[in-house]
Amino acid sequence: MLDSLKFGSITIVVQDGKVVQIEKNEKVRLQSNKTR
Repeated sequence: MLDSLKFGSITIVVQDGKVVQIEKNEKVRLQSNKTR
């Protein structure tokens, strides 16, 4: 999971000492062909 993530975050939710949920939020940068 971590090696495929370039930019973003991973959230681990714990209840009663056990991992119950893992969320992966990935950010993708879109490149424009416009020159500024």
